[in-house]
Amino acid sequence: QVQLVESGGGSVQAGGSLGLSCAASGLSLGSVHMGWFRQAPGKEREFVAAIRWSGGSTYYADFVKGRFTISRVNANTVTLHMNTLKPEDTAVYYCAVRYGFLGPQATASVYWGQGTQVTVSS
Repeated sequence: QVQLVESGGGSVQAGGSLGLSCAASGLSLGSVHMGWFRQAPGKEREFVAAIRWSGGSTYYADFVKGRFTISRVNANTVTLHMNTLKPEDTAVYYCAVRYGFLGPQATASVYWGQGTQVTVSS
């Protein structure tokens, strides 16, 4: 019943910005961490950012700190604003929800969205 619906992916030139959105349904969000992972061709899926639903604490991968911002925008939606995008940010971005900490290596018992492609051209 859990559904994570992502939107906002697309193509942008280096230095540009994109905003991703993920709407969750089918689960109670009061105790979850919600966030984003990404996977580039030939690479492992990697953690990008997460937010604790209760309290709003955020956690970012080092390579996006200062450029990406994760936010809870309403009762069931999280966004990822991506600024100063680099070609290295090109990947499929996946929304993720977990009852517990969500971060690097925290991929067990994670609900995943379908992914949305982000392409950054040099």
